[in-house]
Amino acid sequence: MPLIVVAVFYRKFWGIAYLLLMAGMMIDVDHLVANPIYSPGRCSMGFHPLHTWLPIIVYALMLIPQKTRILGVGLCLHIILDVIDCQVTNGIWYSNV
Repeated sequence: MPLIVVAVFYRKFWGIAYLLLMAGMMIDVDHLVANPIYSPGRCSMGFHPLHTWLPIIVYALMLIPQKTRILGVGLCLHIILDVIDCQVTNGIWYSNV
Protein backbone atom coordinates (compact mmCIF):
# COMPACT_ATOMS: atom_id res chain seq x y z
CA MET A 1 0.00 0.00 0.00
CA PRO A 2 2.72 2.57 0.76
CA LEU A 3 4.14 2.06 -2.73
CA ILE A 4 0.72 2.72 -4.28
CA VAL A 5 0.25 5.89 -2.19
CA VAL A 6 3.71 7.13 -3.21
CA ALA A 7 3.08 6.36 -6.88
CA VAL A 8 -0.21 8.26 -6.87
CA PHE A 9 0.47 11.23 -4.57
CA TYR A 10 4.23 11.70 -4.07
CA ARG A 11 5.93 11.06 -7.40
CA LYS A 12 8.23 14.09 -7.25
CA PHE A 13 9.96 12.97 -4.05
CA TRP A 14 9.03 9.30 -4.02
CA GLY A 15 12.17 8.07 -2.23
CA ILE A 16 11.84 10.03 0.99
CA ALA A 17 8.04 9.71 0.89
CA TYR A 18 8.30 5.93 0.65
CA LEU A 19 10.75 5.79 3.58
CA LEU A 20 8.46 7.95 5.72
CA LEU A 21 5.42 5.84 4.86
CA MET A 22 7.35 2.69 5.72
CA ALA A 23 8.39 4.32 9.01
CA GLY A 24 4.69 4.12 9.90
CA MET A 25 5.18 0.38 10.20
CA MET A 26 7.53 0.95 13.14
CA ILE A 27 4.57 1.26 15.52
CA ASP A 28 4.45 -2.52 15.46
CA VAL A 29 7.36 -2.41 17.91
CA ASP A 30 4.67 -2.45 20.63
CA HIS A 31 4.00 -6.08 19.72
CA LEU A 32 7.25 -6.92 21.50
CA VAL A 33 5.72 -6.14 24.91
CA ALA A 34 2.85 -8.61 24.39
CA ASN A 35 2.86 -12.13 25.74
CA PRO A 36 3.00 -14.05 23.46
CA ILE A 37 4.64 -11.66 21.00
CA TYR A 38 2.57 -13.10 18.15
CA SER A 39 -0.87 -14.59 18.43
CA PRO A 40 -2.60 -15.33 15.10
CA GLY A 41 -6.13 -14.73 16.42
CA ARG A 42 -5.38 -11.53 18.35
CA CYS A 43 -6.62 -8.15 17.12
CA SER A 44 -3.90 -5.49 17.40
CA MET A 45 -6.41 -2.66 17.62
CA GLY A 46 -7.07 -1.82 21.26
CA PHE A 47 -4.64 -4.47 22.52
CA HIS A 48 -1.19 -3.03 21.78
CA PRO A 49 -0.35 0.39 23.32
CA LEU A 50 0.40 2.18 20.02
CA HIS A 51 -2.82 0.77 18.54
CA THR A 52 -5.21 2.46 21.01
CA TRP A 53 -7.39 5.55 20.69
CA LEU A 54 -5.03 8.20 22.10
CA PRO A 55 -2.11 7.42 19.74
CA ILE A 56 -4.55 7.04 16.83
CA ILE A 57 -5.83 10.57 17.50
CA VAL A 58 -2.23 11.82 17.49
CA TYR A 59 -1.61 10.03 14.16
CA ALA A 60 -4.68 11.72 12.69
CA LEU A 61 -3.56 15.13 13.98
CA MET A 62 -0.23 14.57 12.23
CA LEU A 63 -2.11 14.84 8.94
CA ILE A 64 -2.73 18.57 9.52
CA PRO A 65 0.78 20.15 9.51
CA GLN A 66 2.55 19.78 6.19
CA LYS A 67 5.84 18.83 7.91
CA THR A 68 4.33 15.72 9.55
CA ARG A 69 1.72 14.85 6.92
CA ILE A 70 3.57 12.05 5.10
CA LEU A 71 4.47 10.28 8.34
CA GLY A 72 0.87 10.79 9.50
CA VAL A 73 -0.36 9.20 6.30
CA GLY A 74 1.92 6.21 6.92
CA LEU A 75 0.72 5.81 10.50
CA CYS A 76 -2.96 6.18 9.57
CA LEU A 77 -2.53 3.76 6.68
CA HIS A 78 -1.00 1.26 9.11
CA ILE A 79 -3.97 1.65 11.47
CA ILE A 80 -6.48 1.28 8.63
CA LEU A 81 -4.79 -1.91 7.45
CA ASP A 82 -4.78 -3.29 11.01
CA VAL A 83 -8.49 -2.47 11.40
CA ILE A 84 -9.23 -4.33 8.16
CA ASP A 85 -7.13 -7.27 9.38
CA CYS A 86 -9.09 -7.40 12.65
CA GLN A 87 -12.38 -7.37 10.76
CA VAL A 88 -11.30 -10.10 8.34
CA THR A 89 -9.70 -12.41 10.91
CA ASN A 90 -11.94 -11.84 13.95
CA GLY A 91 -15.05 -10.08 12.72
CA ILE A 92 -14.38 -7.10 15.01
CA TRP A 93 -13.13 -3.57 14.38
CA TYR A 94 -11.47 -2.90 17.75
CA SER A 95 -10.55 -5.20 20.63
CA ASN A 96 -11.96 -4.19 24.00
CA VAL A 97 -9.31 -6.02 26.02
